[in-house]
Amino acid sequence: MNADLSPVSKDAAPQRSRSLRFLPLTILGFALPLSAQITVEQPIPQLATVHVDASRSAGPEIPRTIFGSFLEPIGNSTYNGLWAELLQNPSLEAGLWDAMHVRQMLEEDPELARASQLDLPLPWQPLAINEGNRYEIRYGDAANSWQYVRIFGVPGEPTGIRQEVYLPVQRTLEYRGSLYARHVSGPTRLTVSIRARNSRDVLASAHIEASSDAWMKYLFQLQIPANALHRLDPADFVVQLEGDEEVDVDELSLMPADALDGLDPDEVAMAKALETPLVRFGGNFTSGYHWKDGIGPEDKRISMRNMAWGIPEYNTFGTDEFLHFCSLIGAQPQIALNLGSGTPEEAAGWVRYVDAHWSRHSGNLWELGNELWGDWNLGYPTLGQLAARTLAFSRAVRAVDPDARLIATGADPDDFTEWNAAQLSNPAGTFDYLSTHFVVTNTATETRNASADFIAAAAFALPVGLGRKIEQEQNQINQFPAFANKAHVAFTEWLFIGRRPGTPNYTNLGGAINTGGFLNMIMRQSAIVPISDMTGIMEFAGIWKKRSQIFAAPGYYVLRMYSTAHATRPVAVETQSGSYSVQHGVTRLPDISGVPYLDVVAALNDSGSALTLFCVNRSLDTDIPAEIHIDGFAAGSIADVQTLAGSSIDDANDEDDPEHVIPAKTRDAVAAGAFRHTFHHESVTVITFHRQM
Repeated sequence: MNADLSPVSKDAAPQRSRSLRFLPLTILGFALPLSAQITVEQPIPQLATVHVDASRSAGPEIPRTIFGSFLEPIGNSTYNGLWAELLQNPSLEAGLWDAMHVRQMLEEDPELARASQLDLPLPWQPLAINEGNRYEIRYGDAANSWQYVRIFGVPGEPTGIRQEVYLPVQRTLEYRGSLYARHVSGPTRLTVSIRARNSRDVLASAHIEASSDAWMKYLFQLQIPANALHRLDPADFVVQLEGDEEVDVDELSLMPADALDGLDPDEVAMAKALETPLVRFGGNFTSGYHWKDGIGPEDKRISMRNMAWGIPEYNTFGTDEFLHFCSLIGAQPQIALNLGSGTPEEAAGWVRYVDAHWSRHSGNLWELGNELWGDWNLGYPTLGQLAARTLAFSRAVRAVDPDARLIATGADPDDFTEWNAAQLSNPAGTFDYLSTHFVVTNTATETRNASADFIAAAAFALPVGLGRKIEQEQNQINQFPAFANKAHVAFTEWLFIGRRPGTPNYTNLGGAINTGGFLNMIMRQSAIVPISDMTGIMEFAGIWKKRSQIFAAPGYYVLRMYSTAHATRPVAVETQSGSYSVQHGVTRLPDISGVPYLDVVAALNDSGSALTLFCVNRSLDTDIPAEIHIDGFAAGSIADVQTLAGSSIDDANDEDDPEHVIPAKTRDAVAAGAFRHTFHHESVTVITFHRQM
């Protein structure tokens, strides 16, 4: 994932006025800078036509692996997300966040500054600020990692530590936890509790007799009364001392009782519903990740900083947890190896470990590094070092598993020639695929001060341009005899980012339109791109968790609409709906011609009992009525229709309104010989016809 990528807050993006929308991009109704050009090649007709001939193949079988997804410890995708632990910094460490994140935490909760002055590690706070300095960071013999906190009780006064938490009370009221404690002096009783935020109102509590002068792990359970907390309400998790006790505390945990071996059940359920066949475990963190840090007893794994993103890496979500997640959702693992600070021997050990712990004991899918061409990746190779490093890791992996499928790090589709040529100088069999990524800021255009509408039209065109670039990548591969027609392209990251209101972004409806356009492109190109991973299964265009409420970006629903259709046999389709071209658009691919307003792919399922049309209307304000003619397939009287649309390109889901943008499902009548449907502007529609019985 590119180094300049950072999550964009939807909350700061007001809805865009539609008063400046242009009519199907024929003549713009407002002045654009002279360099900006949207040219109508063919105007949208009053009635578009879609001709499907299900008796004519449009190419080889579409592999399900083009509907893969991507998981990286970034933002709250794993910790505070998929991993159900409710506490941050449970082992009370220092230095887990970089300065930018610390500043953000202090801006959001200024009281943390005073807590830090009292020697409490972020984001822990004192139970009672008026008790003053009753905390000491100690080092050297911690129960976990490097440091722990000694708490000095005040006779007759509440003393302890607390942390703000959001509990998924809409799903469960029972919570289980643990902590390590070591008695120093005084009374031996600790109380753990859940309280209303910044209140003495105790909602649930448990008592612990922590009498041992050696580190001991203590377990507890907390039951929240019904209606004591509501969805999205903050609470405090509290550890309180009694009297003048002195106690050492380390490695705490608070989990919902319904967690699936540590995984959030809501996120697992939404991920399973996606039916994604692959989950890529990779990204910028790969170049500094050492897999042995993430195995063994969870409460003995070391907390450290994720160097790529400046956030904590607790290592509690490691290889076993990732494989368990894949198993729960029915996906195959696709793991990126550390070609930055790692060694071939370390990589071979990881392959050996996964082969022994995964149901498929050989032939798993491995990536030889991530974005090694980027200087943001730790230990990146120079161009002159690239081929030898790739070969050394390839040989180490194949020595362990000769059937392993390997993806070497390729360059992005807009600038790949020199980098990929270096990789292709390797011997035959070094890899099976060359990766490519396209994580693009579509608000960066050659046109200065471009309007939101121009950016949207240019962004919607990007998948068309990408399809042509992918063909060029494969053509280069085929020029090298060792890899010609043997190696192909793996599109292991793709994401569209808009950094201003009214433009397509992975969190909004506009991003979903780009998702549909990309998937249509990749379905057409799947013979040369049999692997594709959307960014991501958690966060970005996927599943989010905020304040313990799960919701999904609109792009998630598009991927789900496509993946669950199980359409594998592409058939011929011709669409007459008009087209446009873009000049001086998104900087990465500024000039793109032949962009259809209504983009349609058609495919049968394996048995031929269902015919599915995948349809993207790119027009910014024109609903497109279309007549669909089907040959070679006797459709029944009812078609199943799913449509993802909205009132604004900025429409999005969040924790307050988690289902604001979801597919509308209808069952529409099919007339003899034809089917009419009006495609909503800026929409993705999936229509499934069932063979007449």
